[in-house]
Formats: sequence, C-alpha cells, structure tokens
Amino acid sequence: MPDLIRLSLSLEKPLFDRLEQMVTRSGYTNRSEFVRDMIRHQLVELEWDANAEVVGSLTIIYDHHARRLGEKLTELQHKHHKAVLATTHVHLSHEMCVEVILIRERAHRVRELADAIRQQKGVLHAELSMASTGLSLH
Repeated sequence: MPDLIRLSLSLEKPLFDRLEQMVTRSGYTNRSEFVRDMIRHQLVELEWDANAEVVGSLTIIYDHHARRLGEKLTELQHKHHKAVLATTHVHLSHEMCVEVILIRERAHRVRELADAIRQQKGVLHAELSMASTGLSLH
C-alpha cells in the first residue's frame, strides 16, 4: 500500500454534518475512504474532460420489434469494433430488451457512439456510465 498522508481540513458545521450524513448513508465505515472515493470520482471526470482513453458502459432499453433496430445497433457496434469490448443482451419481455455495451476508447468517441445509439428509433432509454481505465487512479 502506498504511503498514507494524514491531513486536516476545516469545514463549517453544517457542511461537516452533511458529510457525516453522506458517509453514513453510503455505508462507508470511515470518512477517509469516502473522501478517497470522491477524489477518484473527480479524477475520472477529469479524464473524460481531457478526452483520455476511458471505459464507458452504455445501458440501453429498447423495443426489439422496432423496424431494423437490431440491425442498426449491430451495425453501429461493428463500425466501432475496436472500441466495443463486450455486449450483453437480455430479454426483459416479449417486446423489451436491455443491452449493456462496454466501450474503451477516447472519451469523445465513447460519447459519439452512445449518442448514435441513443438516437435510434425504438431505443427508449440509454444511460452512459463513465469509468476509467484505472491507470491514473493510483
């Protein structure tokens, strides 16, 4: 484990109380791990803002009866075959499907692919979750 640095900071009482509530509600056993995760979250956002190579997971809910939608989704993923790492497809009902697409690419390219998929007629919901390759989080 890397060397640990202890630090102290000053917060107004109402802000400290909110921090304590967030730590408790999130199930963390201590403030330090909660703050470390907040910092890591900000580092991931900086990676995305800097257009670094990132990992994103796109979850889409769609009506598989929508005309040619399955073809279009497959075509978009094949067009970005070097970026698409994996796709999981699950049948929710006779009409509805969910897919989770794992993508590793420059941030703007991940967003472009997510937007292209989101815009397809029959896609009812698409949510992009931003993550990191982990290289800058140490």
